[in-house]
Amino acid sequence: MAAGAARADARVERRPSVTDTAVMITNALSVDLEEYFQVSNLSSVIGRERWDGLPSRVEASTRRMLDAFDEHGQRATFFTLGWVADRNPRLVREIAERGHELACHGYAHELVYELGPERFRADLRRSRAAIEQASGRSLSGYRAPSYSITRASLWALPILVEEGFRFDSSIFPVRHHRYGIPGFERAPVRLDLPGGGSIVEFPLTTLRLGPLTLPMAGGAYLRLLPAWLFRWGFGRLAGSGFPTVLYLHPWEIDPEQPIQPVGRRVRWNHYHNLDRMEERLRTLLERYRFAPMGEVLGALEVSGRMGSLRLDSEGKRPGRA
Repeated sequence: MAAGAARADARVERRPSVTDTAVMITNALSVDLEEYFQVSNLSSVIGRERWDGLPSRVEASTRRMLDAFDEHGQRATFFTLGWVADRNPRLVREIAERGHELACHGYAHELVYELGPERFRADLRRSRAAIEQASGRSLSGYRAPSYSITRASLWALPILVEEGFRFDSSIFPVRHHRYGIPGFERAPVRLDLPGGGSIVEFPLTTLRLGPLTLPMAGGAYLRLLPAWLFRWGFGRLAGSGFPTVLYLHPWEIDPEQPIQPVGRRVRWNHYHNLDRMEERLRTLLERYRFAPMGEVLGALEVSGRMGSLRLDSEGKRPGRA
């Protein structure tokens, strides 16, 4: 257990030797640890004031996921809500003790561009304290709820650096009504920030297909795209050595969760293929080798495969150095 705990505390600055197998792994596995009722898709029908009165389902589905990872010898980064850590500290500690990396997902799944700088900093501190107290581990990574670091909220990156975070995985290089920075770098990159400081960004995985940029990072895209198309697209990237990140949520392998009164589009987006998600996940776990994000980034830095990107002087848009 001590060895597993040491692995789970891996950070982006980790320097593996050339014989370390992590050097050969370019695929990061990640989980956004949250309850089924905390997703942005359901915020119009489930307010935060109701959360404590709803039945929790995160423990059972997370343990099923942990068992699947164990069976395939895979380890992941769990981007955890502070709200979940406060109410399920034993689960958070178990995740760390089973060899996984813990990272921050904010406290109550509030979108970064709706928080503003001051509230964002307070949210970071509150969530980080909850996760570190529950796990006994320090955190190096962050992922914004619903990937809400966009062109309008790049101001969040310097705050992450000031608060001691070393890597981020919040930017999705796609066009979406809630998130995304179209045209952003698709591979992990060190971002040199205005005013000094830098942070490593691991963008959510996309595939270029002619003029199209297709999301291939998992989650809803693993559920909603035809299985053969996702396997082909993800495999094309992973097979070429392109650094990929796969993400999912515990509620996505829980088809028995309570159905909420939402419209047709949201119902399809949130509930479609929940009964097939675990099988699709296991197929990927069998075919590819994954590691926690901190280890993948550390290996990329050691190998010299990570580029750099300079943000403009106002911190509003990305630009190449």
